[in-house]
Amino acid sequence: MTGTLRFVFADQLSHELSALDDMSEGDVVLMAEVAAETDHVPHHPKKIAFLFAAMRHFAAELEAEGNTVRYVTLDDAANSGSFEGEVERAIRALKPDRVIVTEPGEYRVLDDIESWQKTFGVEVEIRADDRFLCSIDEFRDWADGKKQLRMELFYRWMRERTGWLMGEEGEPEGGKWNYDAENRKAVDPETAFPRPMRFTPDETTRAVLELVGRRFGNRFGDIEPFWFAVSRADARRALAHFINTALADFGDFQDAMVDGEDWLFHSSLSQYLNCGLLTPREVCEAVLDAHRERRLPLNSVEGFVRQILGWREFVRGIYWLKMPDYATLNGLGNQRHLPAFYWTGETDMRCMAHSLGQTKREALSHHIQRLMVTGNFALLAGVIPEEICAWYLAVYADAFEWVELPNTLGMVMHADGGYLGSKPYAASGNYIDKMSNFCGSCRYKVKEKLGPDACPFNYLYWNFMIENREKLRRNPRMGPIFKTLERMKDDRREAIVADAERFLAGLEPWQREGAE
Repeated sequence: MTGTLRFVFADQLSHELSALDDMSEGDVVLMAEVAAETDHVPHHPKKIAFLFAAMRHFAAELEAEGNTVRYVTLDDAANSGSFEGEVERAIRALKPDRVIVTEPGEYRVLDDIESWQKTFGVEVEIRADDRFLCSIDEFRDWADGKKQLRMELFYRWMRERTGWLMGEEGEPEGGKWNYDAENRKAVDPETAFPRPMRFTPDETTRAVLELVGRRFGNRFGDIEPFWFAVSRADARRALAHFINTALADFGDFQDAMVDGEDWLFHSSLSQYLNCGLLTPREVCEAVLDAHRERRLPLNSVEGFVRQILGWREFVRGIYWLKMPDYATLNGLGNQRHLPAFYWTGETDMRCMAHSLGQTKREALSHHIQRLMVTGNFALLAGVIPEEICAWYLAVYADAFEWVELPNTLGMVMHADGGYLGSKPYAASGNYIDKMSNFCGSCRYKVKEKLGPDACPFNYLYWNFMIENREKLRRNPRMGPIFKTLERMKDDRREAIVADAERFLAGLEPWQREGAE
């Protein structure tokens, strides 16, 4: 072979990928389904099926364009089981002049790639992933010299760079940068909610479903029904469907939760964004085009754009700025193992049961369920960050480490000491009651603060404050909380700790074997 071997990962299914630039005759695209990745954590079967089906459709699109693709399926008898092994096999078989990859979304994979040139004796070029709106180098330059990084300031900088939602004089549209305060309305449970666009699996996807069901059917997660888009064309249809049916109401009810309703007005597009079927630029521009044409509510448009232009780009920057040490942080000194019910969904807490049940069925849940229900519980319970991070990475179809780790370790668990978020996102049952209707059908009583019938979030919240008082009391945003704690009588604080210890002692810890 006289040409280039171009390796494409499962989260790089974009025709605009830098590794595919300047394709020439004789070049070969390598794609591989490997056991080292399916088993790195016990990934949800639907997540595996989604990525494999999307990979196979992407490979077929490349071939239809006249490209040569070397595609290795998971059940190929010659499959080595790892990226490195498949690159080695391809180099031996094809004898390319060089290997080109786009920087991957995980530090450990990049670390491996950086050794390939020496290992294989072939030039290996690692190209920047220019599908993102802020490069790793640009983020590093922005962060340089700042003692504390804040997403809001990064987001404003990105708004100015792109010109999105900006007036002619350089002021933000509507006069405010951020409409987060208008994203917190509770919703009437009787509302007729739209649904994400659903797609019927074709022959290629059905073959993947059969393979994944056979290999991983005993893991946490339902593989059926399977309705995800697995091609760029269908992902774009799903984007248009969201804009036309749900975007206008997204802003008001962004933080709301309803028992028995999975989606409300959320886009359910993150899995397409994070695997490359959609790019952040095209998603934001489609939303902004709709806003210009129809004058959609500004709190909806700004809130949606902020999630992608602001938060998504920000957490990626944090990841590459702080890895690999970031993954080992445990700033609150947590020592409790992840409860087993995260892998079964079997709990009397209605909000947790709903969120875990949706995760099991769909391999997706929206951000408030992740942050303020499953994440909030892990924070209050003092779960070891490594274990809850592994869970989030495993169970969600949109989870790749660059986006999952900062969100979980930094935002959910406050394990980085407040580097990513200015305060812990801790809340009692009152928040969940305000933003949902879960509490009305729960075995526990949200209005009770202590005792066996009290909502566990209530006493766990104050127990968290008691346990972490010395670590958090200097946080200026938490001053009122600790003043309230100081006014509590000793016997009440003792009762809180006793209830928390009783409840937590009754939780069965997760054993890794049980997750398989």
